[in-house]
Amino acid sequence: MDLVPSQLAALLAIADHGTFDAAARHLHVTPSAVSQRIRALESQVGRVVVQRTTPCRPTAEGEVLLRLARQVQLLQDEVGGELGATEPGGRSVVDLPVAVNADSLATWFRGVVADVATWDAVALRLHVEDQAFSAGLLRSGDVLAAVTSEPTAVQGCSVERLGTLRYVPAATAGLAQRWRRGRRPDWSAMPVVVFNEKDDLQHEVLRGRGVAAPPVAHRVPTSADFAEAVRLGLGWGMIPEPQLDASLVPLVRGLHVDVALHWQRWRLDSPVLDRLTDVVRRSAARTLRR
Repeated sequence: MDLVPSQLAALLAIADHGTFDAAARHLHVTPSAVSQRIRALESQVGRVVVQRTTPCRPTAEGEVLLRLARQVQLLQDEVGGELGATEPGGRSVVDLPVAVNADSLATWFRGVVADVATWDAVALRLHVEDQAFSAGLLRSGDVLAAVTSEPTAVQGCSVERLGTLRYVPAATAGLAQRWRRGRRPDWSAMPVVVFNEKDDLQHEVLRGRGVAAPPVAHRVPTSADFAEAVRLGLGWGMIPEPQLDASLVPLVRGLHVDVALHWQRWRLDSPVLDRLTDVVRRSAARTLRR
């Protein structure tokens, strides 16, 4: 099967920008040209590769091609950078899509961002996703690398353990005292703060204490604001150890949940991915538990 690079580039642009028109603007061609390239690609593989929805998304077959398209683009960008070449549209920057969970981004991954800030001609494009789900972005071709709790390598990827991010159930001293029954927290009555519908850490602690669900569950879907909401007394929550400070008290001494984090990346001979992996490894080693 001889796949045409311009057709793969059209698929990638649609996946990243959501519509044929936006993809055309990104590629500096007409929407008709993008449509023709996708039709030719679909004819070549004998399958529909793009769902014509709003926004457009690759089909399952399209995701297979999207993974290839993103890898090809990375390698082409790196070669272009080494040769000092630019395309007609002016593209000379290496696009680096990476998935990371919000708590890592708010803590140890900031060291990665600070390091990449010193790099030339690299655009870090972060996808914030729960660590239990971020490997799916590798499978779909949306990212080239991911921080994930998945220890089994996605097909075509390598995996290495980074360390453990510890979470502690914590609250303000006032809230902890208000919802105390004897010497223990009243888990069945105390309000809780959750990150989003995918966040199961608080419920994991509750299930371990025989509580099916809290009476009040507040949702605060950003890591920094989640911790701040707990500091303001909105409820108790599972706070990453690096975010604990004197304004919060552990609800039960010694109680914690450890989440093992892994780094998965596509197995490509890519200097940029190699460099990013080294930075991720060093930043994780400074903060995460081994």
